[in-house]
Amino acid sequence: MSIKPNLNKVLELKQRVLQSVIAQDEMVDALIISLLANGNVLLEGLPGTAKTRSIKTLSKALAVNLGRVQFTPDLLPSDVTGTEVYQEVQGKHQLSFQQGPIFNNFLLADEINRAPAKVQAALLEAMEERQVTVAGQTYRLPDLFMVLATQNPIEQEGTYPLPEAQMDRFLMKVNMAYPSGEAEAQIIRLVQAEDNASEPAGNQNEIQPIDPAVIFSAREEVKAVFSSDNVIDYIVSIIMATRKPERYTGSSLSQWIATGASPRASLAIDKCSRAYAWMQGKDFVEPEDVKSIVHNVLRHRISLSYEALAEGVTTDDVIDEILRYVSAA
Repeated sequence: MSIKPNLNKVLELKQRVLQSVIAQDEMVDALIISLLANGNVLLEGLPGTAKTRSIKTLSKALAVNLGRVQFTPDLLPSDVTGTEVYQEVQGKHQLSFQQGPIFNNFLLADEINRAPAKVQAALLEAMEERQVTVAGQTYRLPDLFMVLATQNPIEQEGTYPLPEAQMDRFLMKVNMAYPSGEAEAQIIRLVQAEDNASEPAGNQNEIQPIDPAVIFSAREEVKAVFSSDNVIDYIVSIIMATRKPERYTGSSLSQWIATGASPRASLAIDKCSRAYAWMQGKDFVEPEDVKSIVHNVLRHRISLSYEALAEGVTTDDVIDEILRYVSAA
């Protein structure tokens, strides 16, 4: 193992977020991995599971700009991307572009499934190409940019489920559960300390933010992490199992899977496994690194059949089944 120059800083960033977000280690890992892999994250969880708090804490720890949009049924695409405004400049009337909240380093798309498809589609170009086109003019987004979307899994009335094309553009999807009783007590103490401006909260506010340049340097180190042919074959075998489940006789995969994962999923597993291995201080990817991130990468990219839904099977159950039948060389 060789410790990379930027690893300690990234691990410090992770610890700072964990100090303010109790019992959500998997979610914080996903945020950091997605940041290193230059991807976007979808957080799905019940109310009060620190989805918004974690994103705000991450932006504060890096001292970067955070734009927040509360997605509602009456939202317009221009409310996200910005619009051209007719105004008078030096005695001349002209159109000038007024940037929307998407022109921040982080965009928090809160309850993204509450806005209609036209608004959701306004994010597609930004998520994939890091740019926005308005009235035929293209505007570049900041070099450090990430969409962090949230949605509530239990309130489906009046919502617009994300189409597969947009779901596929999220590098990872994290399911967030309620904390344990012990963690709940820690949350109460943490909030009490913040409300009372106690010593721990004051110390946290005095800590200098981590330079965002660390993220760019760390990304270059992640790219240098080695994936062997065996690991690549393992990743491909996992993806092929979602597309050709009938190959695995004795399993229920062919009855459970309606549509498998796209090639974007293979690339996502590769990027995330390298980022995860790097965070462990390694120069190479092992099959265990792939297994550690594969659920977050695949759970929103597999469409379940009616049989699976009727049986109460989840995409996590399908991924578990795939991992049982697909072995690493």
